[in-house]
Amino acid sequence: MKTEFDDTYFMQKALDQAQIAYGKGEIPVGSVVVINQSIIARAHNLTETLNDVTAHAEMQAITSAANYLGGKYLNQCILYVTLEPCQMCAGALYWSQLKKLVYAASDYKRGFDVMQTQLHPKTKVVKGILEQKASHLMKKFFFEKRK
Repeated sequence: MKTEFDDTYFMQKALDQAQIAYGKGEIPVGSVVVINQSIIARAHNLTETLNDVTAHAEMQAITSAANYLGGKYLNQCILYVTLEPCQMCAGALYWSQLKKLVYAASDYKRGFDVMQTQLHPKTKVVKGILEQKASHLMKKFFFEKRK
């Protein structure tokens, strides 16, 4: 019997990655890429670890998924990410032709929506899945940084 996993299940897996980032002192953003109910890529922010401003969780996940699939298009994939992608990540998602984007918390300062960055026309967007958990982790991180 095949078990069907839902958006909440996969977002929890992205939150697990955010927790790993948190433990490393990285801004706690995590992501997973899913195809046919299977996770093919897991990633979290590595900007501090790699000293690379482009090492966002989404960018790491896109690269990992493309390598796994052997091609640059993710048009059958769903990306789960704990924070709304920035315009850089949204641009990469546009070019990857992502099937669906699911994110937890909105980024009202730097998110792709407020920056008016377009995703691929065929990309479906779902937001707010486990938003409170993702927001709490982010707030906790920045509160501790500012102590």
